[in-house]
Amino acid sequence: MNKEEFVKEVEKLGISVDDKILKSLNTYYEMLIDYNSHTNLTRITGEEEVYLKHFYDSLTLIKAVKLNNQTLLDVGTGAGFPGLVLKIVFPNLKVTLVDSLNKRIIFLKSVIEKLNLKGINAIHERIEDYAKTSRESFDIVTSRAVASLPVLSEMCIPLVCEKGLFIPMKADAKGEIKSSQNAIKTLGGVLRDTILFKLPKDAGERTLIIIEKINKTSVKYPRKFSEIKKKPL
Repeated sequence: MNKEEFVKEVEKLGISVDDKILKSLNTYYEMLIDYNSHTNLTRITGEEEVYLKHFYDSLTLIKAVKLNNQTLLDVGTGAGFPGLVLKIVFPNLKVTLVDSLNKRIIFLKSVIEKLNLKGINAIHERIEDYAKTSRESFDIVTSRAVASLPVLSEMCIPLVCEKGLFIPMKADAKGEIKSSQNAIKTLGGVLRDTILFKLPKDAGERTLIIIEKINKTSVKYPRKFSEIKKKPL
């Protein structure tokens, strides 16, 4: 997906990108490739592939929720997908990026500083520890992390405020949705919808899972990651 195709496909999502946004994304891409040369952030490095599988893919969150000035948390953000891309395109969002690997946070902070972005934080912390001080603080929590949905739900739903949304972004989640029903209910959530679609250029299928937080989460969640992984809800 070249830049012209990116603009056209993003417009189909109902998003208009101006020259400032495109310039910021280009700077982000250049910094990603430079940093990735010595610190592994992504195996996807070709410009057209990054614009499709990272930048465009991040923006598909708009299929699930209208974005304006909400508080948004990106769990296990990695190189900033989707959270940093969303902040660039939707500058009124108040974004927090959390990752357990400090090398990634150092990179994200350098991009944030270079682009002079305000209303965004990059935090080095395990998400189960971060949840102890920031539970039920966010309108939207999202993640492209590869953890299974039952595991991801316990790490993320405690951070969603009541009436807020947890929207994991998955490639294929058919089996995971069924196995996560107990976890979602136990943590105070309810499954509202699943949105299945294909990326342009036959780049694969994607699923957005929309979970609404309808009740507070018990303070005993999230447990330690080893416990979550060993015995998912």
